[in-house]
Amino acid sequence: MIFVPTDDLKVGMRLAKPIYNKNGVLLYERNTKLTLQGIYSVKNFGLIGLYILEPAEPLPPMTAEDIEFERFQTMAVFSIKDDLKAIKEGKKPGELMVLANQIVRMYGNLAHKINFTQNLRSPEDYVYKHALNVAILAALMAHKLHIDNSEQMNIVVAALLYDVGRLLLPTKMQNKTDDFSAEEYQMFRKAQIDGYNIINDNIDINTSVKRLVKGCQEDYDYTAEVVSKNIPWGVRIIQVAHYYDVKTAMNLYEEPSSEVQVVRSLLDNSRNFDEMVVKALLDSIRILSPGVCVELTNRERGLVIRENDKNPLQPIVLSFDKNQVYDLSSERAAATLQIKDLMKTMDNRIIVDDSTLEQYLNQ
Repeated sequence: MIFVPTDDLKVGMRLAKPIYNKNGVLLYERNTKLTLQGIYSVKNFGLIGLYILEPAEPLPPMTAEDIEFERFQTMAVFSIKDDLKAIKEGKKPGELMVLANQIVRMYGNLAHKINFTQNLRSPEDYVYKHALNVAILAALMAHKLHIDNSEQMNIVVAALLYDVGRLLLPTKMQNKTDDFSAEEYQMFRKAQIDGYNIINDNIDINTSVKRLVKGCQEDYDYTAEVVSKNIPWGVRIIQVAHYYDVKTAMNLYEEPSSEVQVVRSLLDNSRNFDEMVVKALLDSIRILSPGVCVELTNRERGLVIRENDKNPLQPIVLSFDKNQVYDLSSERAAATLQIKDLMKTMDNRIIVDDSTLEQYLNQ
């Protein structure tokens, strides 16, 4: 699966993901071959590009839950867009609590991990898609941390609102997350403060949510025990969700980092991220599930055939090169072999069905 900008789309390319309208109606199914009319439609929708299957790549499996997740994202973005614009103008958000309730109901009490798929973003819709995804991740993590329902709701609402200050920036800066010039950083910090003031002045937003929004603007050192004890769980959760979403989402100007790279960064950075919250994230979403193709540090490429719930970076992998199974959680393998990254292209992978996976797992 590769990202292709709208201007580079060609007739005959196969869609890797479905396309919905704002009402959640399916317009183009996965594996649909693009026509000239379809390309014109994509341009009219304002999409920056599409995920396309490579010529030799089979259609990856997608569960009903995965399909509903992508459909929900499409519809919810339009809702949060209207609410954030209203809040920016000092008005009452019409559907904010309805959306927050939907997120908590759908993702705030799951007993299993989900496939957290990212949506494509442009400067025009970055703030809304980012807010939505942070809220979904926050609901998942709050549940894993056994946070009570009322506080979980406050965290989700704060996740939807905390980055509203970006809407005060020029459009071309709204999806910028790093590499700020000195002038841009001053603009960004001012927008953050002004955004919080907008939230703070809105009488329709409760005090607990306002406190979390304010906390999200601060920098903390989680290795300083005295400091970390006083940081609200909601702030810790939103910080981890923010980082994961920012780093793994595809936007117009930069390639995203792989989930493997981002997880490794979270695990290695206990100063900036609470370790219990990072674990809650890893307990909530699938990182290296069966069927994912990876590159190993010995330059071999392989297929994940079993997840590792204790350490998602140490699954069981079937090597393409040697037709050998590596259990990366074993001490012997872990001492010399690790996952380097996800495979950049899928065209040179092999197709392994369920019966073949079972054959290797039973050896």
